[in-house]
Amino acid sequence: MPLITAGVVVLDCAEPEKLAAFYKGLLQAEETDASPDMVEVRAADGLRLAFRRDANATPPSWPRPENSLQAHLDFLTEDLDAAERRVVDLGGRPLEAKDGPGPFEERSCSDPAGHTFTLRRARQTGPKQG
Repeated sequence: MPLITAGVVVLDCAEPEKLAAFYKGLLQAEETDASPDMVEVRAADGLRLAFRRDANATPPSWPRPENSLQAHLDFLTEDLDAAERRVVDLGGRPLEAKDGPGPFEERSCSDPAGHTFTLRRARQTGPKQG
C-alpha cells in the first residue's frame, strides 16, 4: 500500500454550488458530499473534485501575468467540438478559438469562476502496424 494516495483536487471559488453544477454537467459526475462551504463531486472515471467557498477568491488571469495560473486541469475527449459546446452550454467559455500549437490537439477553456482547463483530444490507440 502506498504511503500517500491521491485525494481530491480542490478549487477555491465564491460560489461552490454553482461551480459544482458546472463540473457535474461537464464530467457527468455525481455529488458525493456537500456542506455550506464545500461541495465534492466524483466523475464516472473516479476523478474527485471539490469546490471550497472563499469569499475573497479572485479568478486566475492566465495568460496575463497578474494573478496568473493558479491551477490547471486537463480533460480528455474524443470530440473537441462537442466538448467545447458542452462547456459553453454549462456557462464556461473557450479561451482560444483554435487548437493551440504543440503535439496535442487541445483547446483552453475556463469554468464560470475563471479557473482554466484544457480539453485535449484523447489519443486513439490501435493495433501496431508492421
